[in-house]
Amino acid sequence: MALENTLIQEKLVQTFSNDVFNFHEERDIFTLEASADKITALILFLKNDADLRFHFLTDLCGIHYPDNESERQFAIVYHLHNWYDNKRIRIKVYLNGEKPEIKTITNIFLSSNWMERETYDFFGINFIGHPQLKRILNMDEMVSFPMRKEFPMEDSGRTDKDDRFFGRTTTNC
Repeated sequence: MALENTLIQEKLVQTFSNDVFNFHEERDIFTLEASADKITALILFLKNDADLRFHFLTDLCGIHYPDNESERQFAIVYHLHNWYDNKRIRIKVYLNGEKPEIKTITNIFLSSNWMERETYDFFGINFIGHPQLKRILNMDEMVSFPMRKEFPMEDSGRTDKDDRFFGRTTTNC
């Protein structure tokens, strides 16, 4: 019997009630939102439940939404895979923009170690309890987090981007 979205939703709502919400299908992946303080329990439940069996963490990544209200400025997205039924699930957790942090899942999925480090390195999201949370791709001396949308897309002082150099003018000659 194939694992259906309704069964997943029923089990999650029965176990976590209002801490799981906004269930929907998005690009053929069953998607939901969860409360940040319940993420380790939720991931562990999805992995250990005899019917659900999401034993593989495909990906974990961060997103920055600078225009959202403070409590939803960052998100962590978890992609899990049940290989028995070939079922995928996406869990999105929003975090506070002032102090983005969430509990680590390295004790559940060892593969999350580098994924959490990469997310910290690029977004500055703190994974509480991570065994070695430090930069993984950028230099240790960096003080900023390059994937945050905190800087303008273009440097207004650059002269090589001046339209006059490309034959485009704002006035008719």
